[in-house]
Amino acid sequence: MTKGAPSSSDGYDESPVGEQNASVPLPDSWVLTPLASIAEIDPRSFCIVPAATLLPVHFIPMSAVTQEFGGIDVSATRPLAEVQKGYTSFLANDVLFAKITPCMENGKLAVVPPLPYHIAFGSTEFHVLRATPAAHPAWLAYFLSQTNFRKLARQNMTGSAGQMRVATTWLSSAAIPVPPVAEQARILEKLEELLPDLDAGIAELNVAQKKLSLYRQSLLKAAVGGTLTAPWREVQSQQPDEPKETGAQLLERVLTERRARWEIKQLAKFKDQRKAPPNDWRLKYSQPVQPRIASLPDLPAQWAWASVEQVASDESYALAIGPFGSNLKVSDYRDAGVPLVFVRNIRSRKYGGATTRYVTAEKAEELKAHGIEGGDVLVTKMGEPPGDSDVYPIGQSPAIITADCIKVRCWPGLMEPAFLSAIINSYIGRQQIGPITQGVAQKKVSLGRFSFIALPLPPVDEQRKILEWLAAAEGEIGAQEVAVLLALKKSAAQRQNILKAAFSGQLVPQDPNDEPAAVLLERIRAERAAAGTGSGKRGRKTRALS
Repeated sequence: MTKGAPSSSDGYDESPVGEQNASVPLPDSWVLTPLASIAEIDPRSFCIVPAATLLPVHFIPMSAVTQEFGGIDVSATRPLAEVQKGYTSFLANDVLFAKITPCMENGKLAVVPPLPYHIAFGSTEFHVLRATPAAHPAWLAYFLSQTNFRKLARQNMTGSAGQMRVATTWLSSAAIPVPPVAEQARILEKLEELLPDLDAGIAELNVAQKKLSLYRQSLLKAAVGGTLTAPWREVQSQQPDEPKETGAQLLERVLTERRARWEIKQLAKFKDQRKAPPNDWRLKYSQPVQPRIASLPDLPAQWAWASVEQVASDESYALAIGPFGSNLKVSDYRDAGVPLVFVRNIRSRKYGGATTRYVTAEKAEELKAHGIEGGDVLVTKMGEPPGDSDVYPIGQSPAIITADCIKVRCWPGLMEPAFLSAIINSYIGRQQIGPITQGVAQKKVSLGRFSFIALPLPPVDEQRKILEWLAAAEGEIGAQEVAVLLALKKSAAQRQNILKAAFSGQLVPQDPNDEPAAVLLERIRAERAAAGTGSGKRGRKTRALS
């Protein structure tokens, strides 16, 4: 029977690896066996003689291993004395498999290449698999790289949230299909024939994704900095119409109106209290904070700088953060009622749906200071980095923001909500949010520091023209991103289908002259028993590096 790459498909079998193996009978010369029977799992560290401690060794942190089995950088070195304690040691041809979330799910694994300095040390969050003669290292690595295996590993992680790990005991007992060594070599040769072109295509799609992201940022930079509408302003300046209100005049008018509204409210309070206003009552007015514009670029002549607090409405809670944890607990969540908005909603720009959590109307009334409605600007105040922004859609049900969100309700006619959101998402917003992000365990932006962020303020008609052009460009960018994501999904599915065929004996023909895997495994077991190493662990070794 002639075998080769499986046909392209939009999807692949997502059942756990063990279920796939049960549903697809393996060839007679193969065995399904625990990983520990063909590889040492986390072999013991090496004991180094004192004379070697000044010699260099390779140092491989988690960041040196690329996601999705994409490669490993072994160029960094450190003196042995710095790393022989507190790090994991490994050798060339060892397989590194990230044990901690989310690195494991992201496919951080690699086969260690030849090492000029013979030995390497790295993150303790790696599992190390050292192949026995029954398995090629690449066979182990390709098996671990399968999406279905990683899903199964994720289901069996132990530990607390954020610190969950794949346990050595589970990994050791995980079942792996093992063909004869000669057939492994033929399968790996076929994989090396099929996968590089596919991986190159995936790499190109990833580059295209990054370029689209860079283009979006470039477009935002031009939009909020005034370059995008420079030709439009030139045309407008030649029109015979009456001179239009500049950004500075617009801001001054709104600030004057803001103060006048405050004075009217204060006088009404004095009247209700039947008190005469004191002589200095106007001095009690609190001006909105001025923007901090040091190191920010020059703006077009018709534009001005305004702070977040200056563009926010003067109504109660127009500028607010979500409630503290003690005010909104998981026990308050309901399956219906007033929806809650989380950081994930702002980042994904998706609201509502099956995953939405709610609070009762009574709880929402208690949390009304954190309420949002269509047209409010939402900003994440935590994350890597914080500062993702979106406009809560018009027509969406009123909701409550959660703890790590900021809302800004704009003063009507001063700044368009979508323009404010674009500024926050642009380089102008990010270069200001970065320095004001503080914290130890979890870095966040406080509402007080956020209030000072400087915002470019064009005239309202120019804001609307910018948003019109941004919407048209975003439509084109979005369509291209959807096409790239679809192509990535198809490529990833094809890759997994190829690996599925490889690990079920369907990628290359079997050779009846190959020594069956079971025979080789039995011989290895006998050799281990005779040597007294039946556990599969090697003893500590002493090496003098040179």
